[in-house]
Amino acid sequence: MRAAPFNLDDAGVAWVESTIGSMTLEEKIGQLFINHNNSYTPEYLDGVLENFHVGGMRYRPGPSAAVQAHIRHAQAKTKIPLLVASNPEMGGAGSCDDGTFVSTHLQAGSHPDKSIARKMGQVAGVETAALGCNWAFAPIVDIHYNWRNTVISTRSFGNTPEVVVERAKEYFDGISESPTACAMKHFPGDGIDERDQHVVTSWNTLGWDEWNRTYGHVYREMIGHGVQSIMAGHIGAPALTRHFRPDTADGELLPATLAPELLGNLLRGELGFNGLVLTDATQMVGMTQAMKRRDLVPAAIAAGCDMFLFFRNPAEDFGFMLEGYRSGVITDARLTDALRRILALKASLGLHVRERDSLVPPVEALAAIGSAVHRAIAAEIADKTVTLVKDTQGNLPITPATHKRIRLYGISGGADFTMADPLGYVDVVAEELERAGFEVHTFKTADQRKAAGEEGVNFMTVISEEGTADYADKYDAAFVFANVKGFAQEAAIRIKWSTPMAAEIPWYTTEVPTVFVSLNQPNHLIDVPMVKTAIHAHAGTREAIRATVQKIQGLSAFQGTFNENVFCDSFDTRL
Repeated sequence: MRAAPFNLDDAGVAWVESTIGSMTLEEKIGQLFINHNNSYTPEYLDGVLENFHVGGMRYRPGPSAAVQAHIRHAQAKTKIPLLVASNPEMGGAGSCDDGTFVSTHLQAGSHPDKSIARKMGQVAGVETAALGCNWAFAPIVDIHYNWRNTVISTRSFGNTPEVVVERAKEYFDGISESPTACAMKHFPGDGIDERDQHVVTSWNTLGWDEWNRTYGHVYREMIGHGVQSIMAGHIGAPALTRHFRPDTADGELLPATLAPELLGNLLRGELGFNGLVLTDATQMVGMTQAMKRRDLVPAAIAAGCDMFLFFRNPAEDFGFMLEGYRSGVITDARLTDALRRILALKASLGLHVRERDSLVPPVEALAAIGSAVHRAIAAEIADKTVTLVKDTQGNLPITPATHKRIRLYGISGGADFTMADPLGYVDVVAEELERAGFEVHTFKTADQRKAAGEEGVNFMTVISEEGTADYADKYDAAFVFANVKGFAQEAAIRIKWSTPMAAEIPWYTTEVPTVFVSLNQPNHLIDVPMVKTAIHAHAGTREAIRATVQKIQGLSAFQGTFNENVFCDSFDTRL
């Protein structure tokens, strides 16, 4: 505990040991859990704290004032100060409804200016600390080798270990200016398999030497840089497991969250990590497919995880963990080791010496969230990172003077777990185009038209109406803005058109100059190789959309960079 990353003094160590000594068995078991707060009511929080004695919490995002009040109540009621986690992968956005979207990880890796990642971390730290959070489930240090992988396609800094290390250090340094510990993720590394651990176990299939040159290099660098905790992913690594356990059969391979050789021999041993290890969310099928719930709950701690992320059923999971200790699956030594790391992380943040009413800032601190200063940072980064991937026909610039009438198409993957309106951004695009002087004609799908009360419409009638010979007489150019989001519901994300042979598919590239803009995923050219002008704007924010519209007109230069993943290993995407 006196060593990195905790660096506790004698008083801090004494607090850890005395706290462990004062706890009941049930309180010790409770410290292993991080609850996902599914309600903001005081009664709900009181029940979680009184019945399960949890060591940490995450919460459903909401308005910043409600989030802060929620955290304040929790810290006031808990016996031992809580680790309160957020997911600030994009700045303040995602931690509360009014947080500032600064950039995605990929966006922060898509310009030579490495300080973009630091600024993202700085804003994330200020805004989450204002809420009362003290633990960031970031940075993401996965390497996006496989363009088909969409769970980290926008959540990785890039496709080389060098850019990931450089930008992850910048993010860490930025967020560390606030009283926040980081949990980098997802060990032993995502980005090889195309599948998503939310729905299936995935595998990092690199060999021992190659893994050490790539992911191992990233982890060694970040551990040396002082990262305090690591989130283990539901990702197996056959070659790494067999390096330590050569006779492991295929059917015996386990994800890292349940694999002692990956957490103990590799992470603790070879990599020398002394900080806290937590699981990724334990409802994910990448973990639950491995064994029965009553077995996997204690097995995760026995394997070397110190904290267990989220109950599935609180009473059941708590009981499974308690029984795992009583039956010897979790030894006394392993339980004590986990508790020391949990409490040492809390002590390293000074939670043990602060007055209870100072663990959450005053309401006035919320003024920093979504502030004009932070939005200006977001606008600056958007301007730097909007990227021209290709313009092989020389369609740009397109201005109101040259192409007044715009046919606007919005492409969405449907609602994701955030439940946000998947096509809400189209109105913002139309507003920004009209603000620039364009005349905008927004396409509506058959479902949209039926929802508006139109009768006798179906996908065939829409195709017939849209694809007429006078298309170029009605419109001077076509703009397609795609905001295809989501993970956790399918193994990989691709464009899903509104209907078979949908009228919005860019058949019209042969009719008028067509510009395709992605506001999220970088891999869309595999589905729209026919477009000759492709832009990656990275985000569906007004700042990113406004910067894109300016650059389409030639009013400012494209500055963003891209890696080869955008071409999806297909020759036609480059044409």
